[in-house]
Amino acid sequence: MHRTLPPPAAIPEAPPDAPLAALLDATSPLVVRGLTRTWPAVRAAMRSHLAAATYLRRLANDAVPAVATVAPHECGGRIFYDASMQGFNFRREEVPASVALNTLAKYLDVEAPPMIYLGATTLDTYFPGFGLENRLDLGPRDPLASIWIGNRTRVPAHHDVPDNLACVVAGRRRFTLFPPEQIGNLYIGPLDFTPAGQPVSLVDAAAPDLERFPRFAEAWRHALVAELGPGDAIVIPSMWWHAIDAPDGFNVLVNYWWRRSPAWMETPMSALMAALLTLRDLPAHERAAWRTLFDHYVFEADAATAAHIPEAARGVLAPLDASGAAHLRQRLMERLAKR
Repeated sequence: MHRTLPPPAAIPEAPPDAPLAALLDATSPLVVRGLTRTWPAVRAAMRSHLAAATYLRRLANDAVPAVATVAPHECGGRIFYDASMQGFNFRREEVPASVALNTLAKYLDVEAPPMIYLGATTLDTYFPGFGLENRLDLGPRDPLASIWIGNRTRVPAHHDVPDNLACVVAGRRRFTLFPPEQIGNLYIGPLDFTPAGQPVSLVDAAAPDLERFPRFAEAWRHALVAELGPGDAIVIPSMWWHAIDAPDGFNVLVNYWWRRSPAWMETPMSALMAALLTLRDLPAHERAAWRTLFDHYVFEADAATAAHIPEAARGVLAPLDASGAAHLRQRLMERLAKR
């Protein structure tokens, strides 16, 4: 049963004079209009898609092949599983970035081109010099910068652990966001077999099958949406689910990822995988006891949690630093190796 759902609320827009440093600390999504409108890459895109492709081709480093995701036009640009969910509806090819750009330019006037998508391509590796010509001051953050290039694509809702500032360079992008607590209504697919590294919603938000996925209607009530053009940006806080549609024949996005935690911290996904291994299949009363333990030592931990233990004897309950994290990591590896 496919049904048209009412339009969701708009993602709030930042005040035009708001300092970027303050916006990057947001814990809910924000659209930043015109943030990169002075970038040379954006000015080229405002002239034409071809001008944008030509600009990027000048900077391309073809010494390292990029990975292109390719699919027939019939997939509708949706990067997803095949019908069996044992594989995907696309294939990956290694190509020089300039070749991918030339191919995208060739298909600009073709009515039904194949989908071509270079995703999560490290900016400094594949387009050295882009950051020097298109600057953005993110203050003390040391982000990972990536570039995403393609034609008409639809990326299912997924989340990322880092915070994210996504800047549209060419074409339009439609962002549909869901708060983290809507995970149960998004029908998330496998954790360990994913189209692009992160688990994705199995619901096609453009045409939701509410007979198969009835709870998605509730997720949609909490959705936020915005359409961005060249020069616009969006702040996507950690763990917010986001689906991204690119409706134009050529589109480019540059994004910056960073975490609000020390570099030595493991990704929390490691804890989730360990919990699946050790906790999920316990009897209900044991899971409840472990939930209490996790609340005490992790989710509700404060200065009082270990205050009754002499400071020198607190071990892993002491505040972690790089050395303590290395020790704890070694202990975990030893425990797992015993199996």
